[in-house]
Amino acid sequence: MTEVIYIQSKDNPQLKKLRRLVQDALAYRKEQQCWVEGEHLCRAALDKGWTPQWAVFSESFWQSQAQPWATYALKNTVAPDAVFKSVSALESLHSFGFVFDLPDAQPIAPNVATLVLDRVQDAGNVGSMLRSAAAFGFRQVLALKGTAGLWSNKVLRAGMGAHFGLQLFEGVSLQAVQGLQMPIITTSSHQGQSLHELTLPFPCAWVMGHEGQGVALELAAFSTLQAQIAQPGGQESLNVAAAAAICLHASATSPEALAYVQSVSTV
Repeated sequence: MTEVIYIQSKDNPQLKKLRRLVQDALAYRKEQQCWVEGEHLCRAALDKGWTPQWAVFSESFWQSQAQPWATYALKNTVAPDAVFKSVSALESLHSFGFVFDLPDAQPIAPNVATLVLDRVQDAGNVGSMLRSAAAFGFRQVLALKGTAGLWSNKVLRAGMGAHFGLQLFEGVSLQAVQGLQMPIITTSSHQGQSLHELTLPFPCAWVMGHEGQGVALELAAFSTLQAQIAQPGGQESLNVAAAAAICLHASATSPEALAYVQSVSTV
């Protein structure tokens, strides 16, 4: 039977730790845990087989809607609504969340379709790109130093559950990206061939760069292809998250990708 603990004070040591996970964008690295709040994100994690270590409920939610959410975690905590609000990142007061252990480190897969993030700093952009990666079959994401924390609370919320179906790597070196055993495609707002004119390989690694500076020259130097997106409307450049969605969709629906999927499914 799952243990239930009732907490009355917002100064409770466990809630202080939880508050750090919510408010400090990089606290998850020290704790090796993340806070996932609300029905949508918690359901997304459960559907991918994640097991919460700890569940925290507002008192009003516990009294009215806790089932079946109270059955998943190893430990349940119930706090008065005002106390829960002190750790909540959402507007809704009648809510709950799970604390998950982050997955153990795995080796980078050299041949899996990959999204590379080069110093992408906006949490909303990073979360949106993780959603696109998950949607279009790019199951591995490599983040170079300078990229927003992949498991930070803001990126988690922007990712809308994509995290739980991806292999995520942070602090990746240029050498690790160069070591991928597949074509590497970098993006540019003013150089390279137009995306719609390219024959896109699959699997491949797409590199998306810093919002203002673009892809680092060192990365572009060893890319297989360089692509730009035609913009007949005349705008100078697209938001990086929008550009990623366009590029990943183009790869996922290319003849090479469809042939690859078919060859894998018949093995």
